[in-house]
Amino acid sequence: MDRLADLHGHTAQMLDDLRVLVEAESFSDDPAGVARCADVLAGVGGRLLGAAPARLTLEGRPHLLWRLGSEGRVLLVGHFDTVWPPGTIERKPFAVDDDRATGPGAFDMKAGIVQGLHALATLSSLDGVAVLLTSDEELGSPTSAGLIRELATEADAALILEPSAHGALKTGRKGVSVYGVEITGRAAHAGLEPEKGANALLELAHQVIAIAALADASKGTSVTPTVARAGTAINVVPASARINVDVRVLSIAEQDRIAKAMRELTPTVPGVTLAIEGDENRPPMEPSSATELFARAKRLASQIGLPEIAGVTVGGASDGNITAAAGCPTLDGLGAAGGGAHSEDEHVVVSEMAPRAALLGALVEDLLAGGTA
Repeated sequence: MDRLADLHGHTAQMLDDLRVLVEAESFSDDPAGVARCADVLAGVGGRLLGAAPARLTLEGRPHLLWRLGSEGRVLLVGHFDTVWPPGTIERKPFAVDDDRATGPGAFDMKAGIVQGLHALATLSSLDGVAVLLTSDEELGSPTSAGLIRELATEADAALILEPSAHGALKTGRKGVSVYGVEITGRAAHAGLEPEKGANALLELAHQVIAIAALADASKGTSVTPTVARAGTAINVVPASARINVDVRVLSIAEQDRIAKAMRELTPTVPGVTLAIEGDENRPPMEPSSATELFARAKRLASQIGLPEIAGVTVGGASDGNITAAAGCPTLDGLGAAGGGAHSEDEHVVVSEMAPRAALLGALVEDLLAGGTA
């Protein structure tokens, strides 16, 4: 079978399936929308895989799991939640214009799901494949992380259906930590007796500078204060303040260093106290976890007649961070080609849907056959 030609012939059906999924809006913080999308996705996946998924509800969130055969030696992971609030489809309806398909969540990552399901449909046997599609990745996978780890420990390889990076596969990802710093001071009249207050906003300024100084560009570590709030009225010394902090790291050592430094923050303004919340959200996906799978993918791309593929390390995290940390060889970015994730320019390159699905299908087939890189 010429898998690439077959999938080119199914591009119109892939676009129809993508339209159905995009129109089933699934903002992470909209439980009803996420549940409706899970229903739609279960139908699309059931048609293509020939089996209904198990619907796993964890803390009220639906996740879909197909276990095809006796064991899940090859695990495919994706998510169907998006960052787009309900109603976005009304001002940004799904559309195909020349070689671009657009709509909320099309690139990140519903096209990757569609391509993955169509790729699997080209295999003569799915024995040994597991497919997990989750509904909380954009929130940091708070309910699905344990399930992902469990499945990853059973698998020989994890293939992540996240979008590509300008066509490149993602062979490494930074780890993410998220912190909140609560600052408690003491209110006082800003005009009559400011000296009786303990200014939480002034402490916030000191902490923002100290926190930002923890970054180390030479090691790929960014520490970014992102959201701040303080005060209640213009004539009141602020009694409380808060800082939210986003941390991205390339190594566990750097993640540990930042965690220690955040816990050791001390106040500067007399009378003020600090409370530090948060910690690691996802460990880094180090490039070593993808080495063998990437070599295999490059070989298969050449055999199929695709252009040489590249591999890159990116700053964003995904569920691939979790599978890699579980010790499962992991290759990410196997989803759509396109761009504009989380932006108004989100789009999928239609002509790349079949080639990328063909590469994924060949990779799964090769892994199931036990071939070498």
